[in-house]
Amino acid sequence: MQVLLLLGLAFLVVALARPQLGRGRTEIETSGIDIALAIDVSGSMEAMDFKLEGRQVNRLEVVKKVVEQFVGERPGDRIGMVAFAGRPYLVSPLTLDHEWLKKRLDEVQIGRVEDGTAIGSAIAASVNHLRDSDAKSRIVILLTDGVNNAGAANPVTAAEAAKTLGIKIYTIGAGIEGQAPMPVRDGFGRKRLAMMDVEIDEDSLREIARLTGGRYFRATDTGSLEEIYDAINQLETTKRTVKKYEDYEELFLFALVPGLILLLAERWLAETRYRHLP
Repeated sequence: MQVLLLLGLAFLVVALARPQLGRGRTEIETSGIDIALAIDVSGSMEAMDFKLEGRQVNRLEVVKKVVEQFVGERPGDRIGMVAFAGRPYLVSPLTLDHEWLKKRLDEVQIGRVEDGTAIGSAIAASVNHLRDSDAKSRIVILLTDGVNNAGAANPVTAAEAAKTLGIKIYTIGAGIEGQAPMPVRDGFGRKRLAMMDVEIDEDSLREIARLTGGRYFRATDTGSLEEIYDAINQLETTKRTVKKYEDYEELFLFALVPGLILLLAERWLAETRYRHLP
C-alpha cells in the first residue's frame, strides 16, 4: 500500500509539472495574386505541330503539360481556370488546392462544347470570375490558336472592362505560322494528317495585352511555350512570408489519471484492511 501511495504521489507531481509535446509547423502565407487561366479548346487545338518527349502531339496536350508545371510553381496563389471554344465554361474556381486543379485540368478536352473561338467571351468570363477578388494582384493568362469568331463579347471591349477593374491580361498565341498538320478522316474512316491553314489574330492579342498592362507572347513549339509561362512566372512575383509555429499537446492527463487511480486504490485497500482487523 505504501508503494501505491508513493507511485500515486509521483504521478501527481508529474501531472502538476504539465508535460507537453512540441510539434513544429510551418505556414506559407499566400502571395496575394489571383490567376485565371483561359485555355482554348477549339477544334484547331488538335493541330499536331508540337512535340512532347520526342512524340508529335496536339497543341492541347502540350498546353496542359506546361500549365500543370506553371501551377506547381505558384503554391501561394489562388488559381482558377476557364476553357473555351464556341463558348467559355468554368473548369475550376479560384483555389489553393492545386492538386484538385490539376485533376480538373487533366479532364479538359476538345469537343466538350460547340466549336468556335470565343476569345471575347472567355476574357469576360475570366474577368467576371476575378471581379470580387480582393487579392493584391489579379491576372488573366489567355492562350488561343485562332481568331475570335464566336460569342457575344468583343475581345477588345472585354479587355477594356478588365482594365477598368485593374485586371492584367497576358495573351499567348499558340501554333506555327502558315499551315499545320491536322488529324482528318479519309473516305474509309481512317485517321490521317492533312496540312490545314491556321490563323492567329495577333493584332487583337497584342492590343488586349497592351490595354491591360500585360504582354503578348507567341509560342511556336513546346520549348517556347515553356519559356513563356516561365517568363510570366517571373514577372508576377511577390514576397512570401514564412511563419513558423510550435504546436503543443498537453500530456498531464497521462500522469494525472494513473496517479488518481493509484491513490484511490491505496485508499480502498487501506479501508478494506482496517475492516478486517479484530
